Amino acid sequence: MSGKRNLVSLSILVLLLGIFAAGSQAQSFPTRSIRIIAPFAPGGGVDLIGRMLGAKLSLGDSLGQPVIIENRDGAGGSIGTELATRATPDGYTLVLGNSSTHGVNQAYSKLKYDSVKDFTPITQIAGAPLLLASSSSFPARTVKEFIAVAKSRPGQINYGSSGKGSVTHLTMELFKYVTGTNLVEIPYKGVGPVFTAVLAGEVETLIVAVTTSMPHVQAGRLKALGITGEKRTPLLPDVPTMAEQGVTGFETNYWYGMLGPAGIPKPIVARLNKELVKIIHTPEFSQKMLGEGAEPVGNSPAEFEKIIRSELAKWTKLVKDAGIRAE
Repeated sequence: MSGKRNLVSLSILVLLLGIFAAGSQAQSFPTRSIRIIAPFAPGGGVDLIGRMLGAKLSLGDSLGQPVIIENRDGAGGSIGTELATRATPDGYTLVLGNSSTHGVNQAYSKLKYDSVKDFTPITQIAGAPLLLASSSSFPARTVKEFIAVAKSRPGQINYGSSGKGSVTHLTMELFKYVTGTNLVEIPYKGVGPVFTAVLAGEVETLIVAVTTSMPHVQAGRLKALGITGEKRTPLLPDVPTMAEQGVTGFETNYWYGMLGPAGIPKPIVARLNKELVKIIHTPEFSQKMLGEGAEPVGNSPAEFEKIIRSELAKWTKLVKDAGIRAE
């Protein structure tokens, strides 16, 4: 019996030492520079948000250590995201993910990482709706009219996407699925060429971020038909949501969030979450996000993980039910 008691006592001691070490580590964290991987090219939304957060985190009233933004783009964000999973789970390497890296990509393609199991969620930073738009010459002014035209011309209306397996591709495929329309995808290498194609009349429609479409909408070159989010965006307050126009089961937001490799100690996660949420809710950051058509969030790790799981389930179900195949 004494041997068993000694073994139990030793186990308790090891557990207590582990808890003490984790707490001590969190109290001193960070003691050196932090790397945030931005898995997309410089100049995009992920890069912009990463640099804004990095500058604030490095200040003395936050983490007080240099924050380095490392752009590792490729494969729709999958290359840089997978790199983060190989880092030591100590809070010194993070990745700024989004709807592509932790939802669409895994639903559409076979990846070297699991969007849930291989990461420690820290907080969702922001969420932004998308916009269904058409060329100015397209004979529809509302989503309802668009659906009617599409059903009268099955397989004859083209839409532009920023590439196979992209958010713009699968979001339009979700629209087709819930509305029973037959639209034909024309993939391009990025959003810029899609705009060029729509304006040139090569394709009739697209789903795209509100901010990038606004100059064309305001100039009358594009028609704004419907917002994919749960509520209207202040950037285009006169454009109703899809739900307002009778299209239900289509609420879609493009989100951004901070994560790390799986296994980061909870006290360090709590510290990172606290500092990020504090920045996200500052007037400066909030106004910048709202100006980009995104709504700041700043939630708990558990709430963020729930969103990732929900998004992944939604896109996986769509790919299966609609028979979408990776090419």
